[in-house]
Amino acid sequence: MLSEKQIRRRMEIIRPHIKWIRSFSCTEGNELIPKIAKEYGIKTMVGAWLGKDDKVNQQEVKNLIELAKEGYVDIAAVGNEVLYRKDLTEDELLRFIEKVKKEINHIPVGYVDAYYEFDIKPRITEACDVILANCYPYWEGCHCDYSLLYIKDMFAKATRAAKGKKVIISETGWPSQGTNLHAAMPSYENFMKYFINIQTWSKQENIEIHYFSSFDESWKVGAEGDVGAYWGIWDKDEVFKF
Repeated sequence: MLSEKQIRRRMEIIRPHIKWIRSFSCTEGNELIPKIAKEYGIKTMVGAWLGKDDKVNQQEVKNLIELAKEGYVDIAAVGNEVLYRKDLTEDELLRFIEKVKKEINHIPVGYVDAYYEFDIKPRITEACDVILANCYPYWEGCHCDYSLLYIKDMFAKATRAAKGKKVIISETGWPSQGTNLHAAMPSYENFMKYFINIQTWSKQENIEIHYFSSFDESWKVGAEGDVGAYWGIWDKDEVFKF
């Protein structure tokens, strides 16, 4: 359970460097993130975390709708990689998206998933007001030297699938430590190169990007392997890596 004190502490650290913040859930204290962000004048992409437990899903969506109606949400994200994980069917996800859209018609509603899902799931793309595409050259084994070209191609695929709708890169990043994935090598140098390239590209091309992640998460070494703990711009002790 996240406390207000924990959230405020981290918000104070990242506040001078950001314009937007993205949260992944609307329960267990996460519902405080957009409220505190708004106090600090930060825009919010607020996510309802959807999984296999319908009771939890219903509460997440209910809380997201309430936060939106109270003015704490700039973009509502209904689910994160639900189709990629196969936690819900397309029809189940669509029902949640439609429910949120029906309740909050004054702000954009989208769904977050890997960029290619929007090409192969046109019904989901059609239901979204905004396309929220996760783009990770690292997870596709791309060498860091070619990663900027690679993410440009990912973004182009999502843009084609979007058919004129706005595309936001909802996640991208590079780990600073851990095991190689094919040609993709985690290191402090590659982490920094990637960060600089992405920031420069986003400014030049006016592409909106949520960079993952703010802080290293030392607990996150399960499904992602040893790299899971090392995606932060700040380390686990809240110190800037560079």
